[in-house]
Amino acid sequence: MSFAQPIALLLLVVPLALAYRLWKRNKPATSFFFMPTQGSLSGGNTWRTTAVRGLPAFPILALVLVVLALARPQQRWQEQKITAEAVDIVLAIDVSPSMLSRDFEPDRLSVALEVARRFVRKRTTDRIGVVIFSAEAFTLCPLTSDIRVVQELLQHIQIGRLEDGTAIGMGVATAVYRLKDSPSKSKVIILLTDGENNTGYISPRMAAEMAQLFGIRIYAIGIGSTGIVASPVVRNPDGSYQYALRYTSFDTALLEEMAAMTKGKFYRAWTEKELNDIYEEIDRLEKTQITITTVKQTKDGFSVLLLAALVLLSLEVILRWAFFRSITQ
Repeated sequence: MSFAQPIALLLLVVPLALAYRLWKRNKPATSFFFMPTQGSLSGGNTWRTTAVRGLPAFPILALVLVVLALARPQQRWQEQKITAEAVDIVLAIDVSPSMLSRDFEPDRLSVALEVARRFVRKRTTDRIGVVIFSAEAFTLCPLTSDIRVVQELLQHIQIGRLEDGTAIGMGVATAVYRLKDSPSKSKVIILLTDGENNTGYISPRMAAEMAQLFGIRIYAIGIGSTGIVASPVVRNPDGSYQYALRYTSFDTALLEEMAAMTKGKFYRAWTEKELNDIYEEIDRLEKTQITITTVKQTKDGFSVLLLAALVLLSLEVILRWAFFRSITQ
């Protein structure tokens, strides 16, 4: 317990002076006289007269409490150092129309985002960012430790906001830009895509070299099956898609090379369970011990003192004008 404004305690001089004055006024006289029939005066003081003499002390005590409230008493919690695991992670997520293919239920993107949200929920001490890409890349969320914000943004990712195409290099390069100045010892890009690179002015290999330069690992995840699946083929005026059976392929060698260049790892996810297992393995691999100092917190106690002062003043008024009114008049 401490006081935020200890100088206010100097005002205690006022109630102390009032208390001294009250004590002097109630101090019994030092001279005595004797009467031959002392027994007739043995009635003495009653509890009512004693209580009446004590009523002036109530406002004085209330004033003491007000002065203490002005000094702002505070309860402090000491700083604590704890060991935690922290990594800076950027999720680079493919949002090209092929991510709506229905070899997953309901589609690849919905499953990928749900698994990513579960992954983020467990990384409570990390800083996490989100980059989405198709023919162009966009930072949906810069690095942040507010996991709730990241989960909320992941929940509302939609296809069609960026130009159609698959620019893996652009997505990775944008993620590298978000991580390159990070002071964290462990920096990771989790790249999730379902197709081959077919556009973008930064090639995937160049983007991987950039990640390698800044000590960033790439965990590349290829989602979806190879073969004939129901995929979007035409976008309607309202933004929805028409589906048809079409052949989809996957450039496994490219993602393997990108992961190997950055000392990461390549994964292939054919089902939701496999995708969930991949994220769990990444969660186990990326553990870095750091020391975190908790923020010192304080809790003010002046409101309790002011309430107590109000109670004392109210009690003094009630007692004086209700119970002891006949005596004080």
